[in-house]
Amino acid sequence: MTGVPEIPESEIAALHERLDREAEEGGYHLNPDRDFVRGLIRGLIVNTKRYGYQSCPCRLAAGEKKADLDIICPCDYRDPDLNEYGACYCALYVSDEVLAGKKKTGSIPERRPPPEARTRAPLQGTTSVTLSLPYPVWRCRVCGYLCARDGPPDVCPVCKAKKDRFERFL
Repeated sequence: MTGVPEIPESEIAALHERLDREAEEGGYHLNPDRDFVRGLIRGLIVNTKRYGYQSCPCRLAAGEKKADLDIICPCDYRDPDLNEYGACYCALYVSDEVLAGKKKTGSIPERRPPPEARTRAPLQGTTSVTLSLPYPVWRCRVCGYLCARDGPPDVCPVCKAKKDRFERFL
């Protein structure tokens, strides 16, 4: 007995299909190792049942959504990891080069700051100049999508992240 709940294969297959479709629609790719990906998907399902949100299976979640927003899959660190290493930290997502077999993945260092350093710092390159805009500007913390409107969209049109993954940009 491992303490990990049994997940029906149909549930794993359905989430795998959805993640793969969403990844490809957004210009991303899931790792081609299906057995490896199924293990990660199992972890996503367990975390969703445990916490009520899809926290990354490769990181320890606090169990508080607000504290874990940066590690809800796809996490805030996916794109920098893909750009630099060809895969995200848990290797669920891989780059075009890795998918095509032109690049091998290796160990990926942890980008997530320690808990005491997780307060959001001002975005690099921003200034304290106050602009007169008719609407606030919202930024998706996952993909960087920007929109100017009264509130953030319910779902990011680029990466499909939910509303709570947006932050006020301006």
